[in-house]
Amino acid sequence: MTKTLPAKPVKLFSLVLGPVLFICINFLPVPELLNPVAWKVISVAAWMITWWITETVPLPVTALIPLLLFPLIGIFEIKEAAASYAHPVIFLFMGGFMIALGLEKRNLHLRIALNLIKLTGTHPDGIILGFMLSTAFISMWISNTATTVMMLPIAMSVISLLRAEEAPEATKSFRRFALSLLLGIAYAANIGGAMTIIGTPPNVVSIAYVRDLLETDLTFTRWLVIGFPVGVFLIGVTYFLMTKIIYPSGIKNFEASEQLIHGKIKALGAISKEEITVTIVFVTTAICWIIRQPINNLIGSNVLNDTVIAMAGGVLMFIIPVDVRKGEYLLDWESTKKLPWGILILFGGGICLASGLEHSGLVQLIGELIASQREINVWFLVLILTSIMLFMTEIMSNVALCVIFIPVIIGITQGFGYNPLLAVIPATLSASYAFMMPVSTPPNAIVFSSGQIKIREMMVIGVFLNVLAIATLMLAAYFMSRVGL
Repeated sequence: MTKTLPAKPVKLFSLVLGPVLFICINFLPVPELLNPVAWKVISVAAWMITWWITETVPLPVTALIPLLLFPLIGIFEIKEAAASYAHPVIFLFMGGFMIALGLEKRNLHLRIALNLIKLTGTHPDGIILGFMLSTAFISMWISNTATTVMMLPIAMSVISLLRAEEAPEATKSFRRFALSLLLGIAYAANIGGAMTIIGTPPNVVSIAYVRDLLETDLTFTRWLVIGFPVGVFLIGVTYFLMTKIIYPSGIKNFEASEQLIHGKIKALGAISKEEITVTIVFVTTAICWIIRQPINNLIGSNVLNDTVIAMAGGVLMFIIPVDVRKGEYLLDWESTKKLPWGILILFGGGICLASGLEHSGLVQLIGELIASQREINVWFLVLILTSIMLFMTEIMSNVALCVIFIPVIIGITQGFGYNPLLAVIPATLSASYAFMMPVSTPPNAIVFSSGQIKIREMMVIGVFLNVLAIATLMLAAYFMSRVGL
């Protein structure tokens, strides 16, 4: 008879702490500044954040808490709460994951990974830098979510290939390499997407508000003048922090990797018909992501969006035949066992929590509190607004936050007689610079789905990057004021 090991004290403590915080907050008097709905949402957030940080239970299980509690405590009806778990971004992930599974099943990801290593060299830091630069560049032109979906299976192939080469005693060093590679992709996608007005939805939301409320046009070039140098600097800092200070692998080179890579490429042989077909689907999906707006303008309707395109690519994997006689297609349903269903639930929970925060008026309340101050220095105001945007993004959708908070920022800055753009642009950029939590941005969630990253590991470097991002954005705002952008 096997003995059941007692739960670790820390795990047991955090298991109890989450619901205790929820109960205690609900029994405490509602603070004068808050309404009862906001106080209830805060109690749920406290429970979720406690379990997410400690990983007491599986993360997707924690993400289901709003679905259970919001209807019980009167925040949403069950239909409203459940809608967050079927949000369009969830199906964007699903379609992307299906495309990635098609690449994996037909070994296209392996061919791409082998040739990418061949180009970037055999030094681990060089491989990480190559992936980060590629991801950032692609994210400037297509959705950072779509870019991460494309890059993750390639990165996982690189990790699998090189892991076999490492000696057992070098496991810790190799894990640091793998961690830096995956985090590098997510962070480069976040930063790269913020460089242009089309790279990430928060930028589009803010530009629309600036046009409507301020009657000012933030052109592609005008945004690039700020977004590009800030992004390049942050990518450099992120790369240096990960590979040299926080998660240095210490691996000098992957011994014999050159021969290994050449051998693997040779073993793959000529590209197969299946690989060519998967490539066509993959490239067509990417092209549609890039040119979807011109297509929508041409047909006079916004029927195409990232989610529709991703799901179309995913469905095509199941309906394009490889062998008609055998009934074989590019992808079969059996392969979806590998699809990270947990990450879809995880992000759904984040969206549901964000909806609760929006519904409670908590974000607007923060803006009203700032606006109630009689006098405040412009730079201190920019610092406060940018910091609020960045850290609120850690627990709610950056798009939803921009929709709610950008008009508040414009109103506050105008009320104090300051140029709204000095706060709007840094705050919008900061909505993409949330590096601490998997639910902060879609790229964070996607790389977290690899199973190679722990929340604590993401938070360690995320804290430093968040602070550095705020400092960098403050410098950018000062530059804007000096040159009159």
